[in-house]
Parts: sequence; C-alpha cells; structure tokens
Amino acid sequence: MSELATGDMAPDFALPGDGGTTISLAALKGRPVVLFFYPKDDTSGCTTEALDFTRLKAEFDALAVALVGMSPDSTRRHDKFKTKHGLDIPLASDEEKTTLEAYGVWIEKSMYGRKYMGVDRSTFLIDKEGRVARVWRKVKVPGHAEEVLEAAKAL
Repeated sequence: MSELATGDMAPDFALPGDGGTTISLAALKGRPVVLFFYPKDDTSGCTTEALDFTRLKAEFDALAVALVGMSPDSTRRHDKFKTKHGLDIPLASDEEKTTLEAYGVWIEKSMYGRKYMGVDRSTFLIDKEGRVARVWRKVKVPGHAEEVLEAAKAL
C-alpha cells in the first residue's frame, strides 16, 4: 500500500470512542481535523502527547479544528486513561487496526532486536474537504502539539 501523502483524501472511519461514542471522519467533514495516532494509553510519551493536545484544545477549538486521538486500545482503557489524566479530547479505539493500516501507521517495529507490530506515532492534519493537508511521521512528542497548532492556523 502506498503511503498517504499531502493532497490525498483521508480514509474515512467510524470507530467506537471513549464514553460509548462513535467517532467518524464523515461526521467531522466541513471542519479541519487533527488525527493523532499513538501506541498505547497511559505510557509516558502517549500521556504527554495527549496532555499537550488537551492543554491546547481551546486554541484548536477557536480555529474550529477537531482533535481526535487513536490507538489500538479498547474503549474501556480509553475511558480509564481520560479519567486518570483529565483528558478533554475524543479517543477512538481501533482494536481491529483497519484504520491504523489505512493510514499506514501500523508498522513493523524493532526493540532490542525483537520485531513486533505497533503504531508509528504519527499525526495527520486533514482539511475541511477531507484531504490530508500535512503529515508528521515518527513524531517526537516535545513541542509537537504546538507545531500542529501552528500548521492548523494556516488552513
């Protein structure tokens, strides 16, 4: 599968979200969306990233930009993660990994010589027409949410 690039239509999805919701890209059409993929709830980097986006949520809201986090964790884990850390962003659960695969973020990784499948921490800025406006892959968490906010201001 070829990698999603700027200008491509973002693959639609409808997935279970935290709090018994359903999160879909189609429901957000007409406004820009920041879709950030992260490996696992309640790990240090993922928690910091989610807290950073939560901290800047009011600024994204002022731009009418929707924020959505996604990982392969269950909605039950998402609910615990949000409650524990006071997160104020919707979290989609992709336990089947179909959306992770569609966005090219479910990849083979390697740690200490052991190969395994996991999420490549990535963020997609999707414009209000549903096209990919910007892609960040292999995200380093410090300063990332601020960088995405600056890019969203240019839409």
